[in-house]
Amino acid sequence: MENNRTEISTLGEFGLIDHLTKNFEIQNVSTVLSVGDDAAVIDHFGKQTVITTDLLIEGIHFDLMYTPLKHLGYKSVVVNVSDIYAMNATPTQITISIAFSNRFSVEALDEFYEGVFAACEKYGVDLVGGDTSSSQKGFIISVTAIGEVATDKFVKRSTAQKGDLICVSGDLGGAFLGLTLMEREKKIYLENPKVQPDLENEDYIVGRLLKPEARKDIIEFFEKNNIAPTSMMDISDGLSSEVLHLCKQSNLGCKIYEEKLPIHDLARKAAFKFGLDPTVCALNGGEDYELIFTLKQEDHDKIVLNEEISVVGYMTDAEEGYKFLSKGGNSFDITAQGWNAFNK
Repeated sequence: MENNRTEISTLGEFGLIDHLTKNFEIQNVSTVLSVGDDAAVIDHFGKQTVITTDLLIEGIHFDLMYTPLKHLGYKSVVVNVSDIYAMNATPTQITISIAFSNRFSVEALDEFYEGVFAACEKYGVDLVGGDTSSSQKGFIISVTAIGEVATDKFVKRSTAQKGDLICVSGDLGGAFLGLTLMEREKKIYLENPKVQPDLENEDYIVGRLLKPEARKDIIEFFEKNNIAPTSMMDISDGLSSEVLHLCKQSNLGCKIYEEKLPIHDLARKAAFKFGLDPTVCALNGGEDYELIFTLKQEDHDKIVLNEEISVVGYMTDAEEGYKFLSKGGNSFDITAQGWNAFNK
């Protein structure tokens, strides 16, 4: 137990918000007025504004048995700025609202906000508002992210063209494997609390789950190299599910090649150790927060030198369906078996 525990009630709501947000300094000129007034004031100076919001619920999206609060604060920001990057935009502000039960102390919330602060600093966003409330049980987090983009430079899901290359950033399946390991260790612990968790040097997959990063670097790379993706989204529910979104919204089919899927060596080894197929983890595992995007074929040469981008397939006519070609040369239909919060 914590030695010095400060009850939330000693601060009151406004005192708590002041306490939690006291270290935040404004980083963006577009932030005219930040935390501490009735509302924030933002001026994006002729650029278009992009807005996204996400809800994270204890027991559905995260488990506090193995999620440190600092990591959770960090991840809460990352999953939202990832959606802004997925529009080819730059995140500039967030608001964060939390509801918590009386099992949380001021120190616990401080830890959570330390993570929020670290992510805000890393991604250059300002915390400009939010709300706190009590909840009967569990921890509830709602984050809204706001970003800016030059007029009509935002990228939708519905604008891919036949023949476009399908690309992904980074590597896939790691976060799902991290979750598999954590859930297994939790089960062992609940059966025998004396057993020390054994994370078996699986820092890579555990990090992919608990401390994901958003792909700011990819958006900067596009701008620097004058690359305009024809469609884009982030991979939060698994590649198979996201590629179907792009296909259906663009009214196209696709071909994805197993040998082209980017899977980290450490994730591959972990999958074999757990008796799982790394390809299935890469296709259906969620929470990687990589970007999936389509490009005109003539842009291929611009991305060849970027080791963080893999071409995994291409867009076809809708009639050709959604196909996955295995290393053995067999063709399978892609189905959305991605992560689903409603099946928990």
